[in-house]
Amino acid sequence: MIGRIAEIKKLETAYHSNRAEFVGVYGRRRVGKTYLVNETFADRFVFRHNGLSPIEEEQNEGTSIRSDESSMKKQLAHFHTSLLREGESGTLPPKTWEEAFFRMERIIDGKKVRKGKKVVFIDELPWMDTPKSGFITALEGFWNGWGCRQKDLLFIVAGSSTSWMTNKLINNHGGLYGRLTREIRLSPLTLGECKALFHENGVVLSDYDIAQAYMVFGGIPFYLNPMEAGQSLAQYVDDCFFGEKAALRREFDRLFGSVFNNPETMKTIVRALSERRMGLTRKEIEESTKITGGGAMTDYLRALADSDFIVEYYPFGMGRREPYYRLSDPFCWFYLRFVDGQESLNADFWMNNLDNPRIVSWRGLAFENLCFLHVPQIKRALGISGVRSEESAYTKRGGDESEGAQIDLLIVRADNVADLCEAKFVSDDYRLDSQEERKLTRREIAVSELLPKKCVVHKVLITTFGIAKHEYMWSYQNVVTLKDLMA
Repeated sequence: MIGRIAEIKKLETAYHSNRAEFVGVYGRRRVGKTYLVNETFADRFVFRHNGLSPIEEEQNEGTSIRSDESSMKKQLAHFHTSLLREGESGTLPPKTWEEAFFRMERIIDGKKVRKGKKVVFIDELPWMDTPKSGFITALEGFWNGWGCRQKDLLFIVAGSSTSWMTNKLINNHGGLYGRLTREIRLSPLTLGECKALFHENGVVLSDYDIAQAYMVFGGIPFYLNPMEAGQSLAQYVDDCFFGEKAALRREFDRLFGSVFNNPETMKTIVRALSERRMGLTRKEIEESTKITGGGAMTDYLRALADSDFIVEYYPFGMGRREPYYRLSDPFCWFYLRFVDGQESLNADFWMNNLDNPRIVSWRGLAFENLCFLHVPQIKRALGISGVRSEESAYTKRGGDESEGAQIDLLIVRADNVADLCEAKFVSDDYRLDSQEERKLTRREIAVSELLPKKCVVHKVLITTFGIAKHEYMWSYQNVVTLKDLMA
């Protein structure tokens, strides 16, 4: 398994503890939650179950209209299958979740293990909580009435609906309040971990193309694993998005439909955020989407942030009165730029347009986003990992008497330094010309004017391979390359 060292350690610690353990694993859809648990415990399970996908249910019925009772019955019937698989026999499907969990208790209680704990894993728990099903109450009854007293029980639940996991499990104010013994938020792989994943799969790519793969798919193993040895990145992108049977052509809709109860609303917000790289304020989002409702918008934005689709931040120089929300998920950035709304696409679109100005422009913006997602690696390359800092973008609008300034990433540090970071995705060593050098100086001045007098600005170049030897090469105090980002 690539990465996940801290997460595996936390799971193993729970397995070897001397108390009952209730562990919640959550994170973006396709990020590898199921794989993490299955690989960690392999043959140590005494019971496993996976919630029935609401998307699959809709496709099987040919409609998006489902009654609450029908949905509950389907989930219970599916749970019955798991009961039978784990040893139960000669019974009808449970009629309630209380009955379902009680029958699961009997199976767990009857299993014997030589050492360690009895591991129970319920995947995609939020899918099982259909309306009016009494699922949460039954889960409370199972854990509070029986599970918490079993010192040899490791009960693991996972879910891609991060907002459900947060609101109904982690921050539950009812009978499950404080019941989770450990929680694991699984984040996408880093750029360096993606490189290791490709290597493990026998896929040979340059660092340049590994970065582009991240800019298209993000650090999502489900999207990266199918690439075959011998394929170029351009071939794989065409296979995934533009081919006749492109595997990820409908992924955007499936992704939101399987995670959110209101997928169309969430997609509308994400589409609005994709139009502006710096992001939007809440008011701007409401104006752009025509979605209003006070607290509802707060819930929507929190749910998108919890699922790693967007980030909230305060732009430098604007105080902390109003946060901005920026689309951060690379897959969504790519999909909305090149696939969304296209009824017909050339099967070789990506291969035939690698030098298209539209794609070249996208690379620059996508690399900026990659840098935002790898601030810890950038700070490590600068030797400031232990220094407290705040990161943001910065835009100064131009006027009649002054020119504007756009800063890709600004790291304002507690040691009285502000790192003005320029992200440049180029195919060779970067060469700064006189015009760009003047822009860089203007950006330095704009930032300096807003900093306390005790602070200084360091200019940092974040690029693919390094900086070419030329007259302006000393304009930057530091240079960070792909090699540093992959470390």
